[in-house]
Amino acid sequence: MSKKTTAVNTTLRLVMSALFLSISIVLPMVISMGSSQLGQTFLPMHLPVMLCGIVCGTPYGIVVGLIAPLLKSVITGLPVITSAISMAFELATYGGMCGMLYKAFPKKIGFIYPNLLISMIVGRIVNGAVQYLILTASDNDFALKSFITLTTVNALPGIVIQLALIPLIVLALRKTRFMLNG
Repeated sequence: MSKKTTAVNTTLRLVMSALFLSISIVLPMVISMGSSQLGQTFLPMHLPVMLCGIVCGTPYGIVVGLIAPLLKSVITGLPVITSAISMAFELATYGGMCGMLYKAFPKKIGFIYPNLLISMIVGRIVNGAVQYLILTASDNDFALKSFITLTTVNALPGIVIQLALIPLIVLALRKTRFMLNG
């Protein structure tokens, strides 16, 4: 690859990452207009971060995942900063894992599902570990039962939406030859 092609590719990845970051800030605000509970149910910030990792690559997915919840917390006050910190690690894991697994797995659409499921499981484990550290450092109890309820049972609609929409979006982006990762 020539230096010019590499520079254009890097610039395009940065622009796309900025777009995914913007979507990760705006989409939760649109979905949560009626109730902040909708954001916890539909997980709208996860979609653009996962897509960023898949489309732009691992480092871009990690950075967008780290920045999105912290920036949204600063701009809107939600999520609260302690939640934003654990979400930042969780989303960085999603973005990084989605990018890494997309590049590693065969490019058949069926491989998007194990990519997403593995990323979701690892991301939730990271979120739990960070929440545990934050809560125990502040002398609060970490309730594993409530953590599991919040991250799986309450988030089930969001997980289903991610599993339904992301493969369709990736398929559409592949048809337009807009995939920058692998």
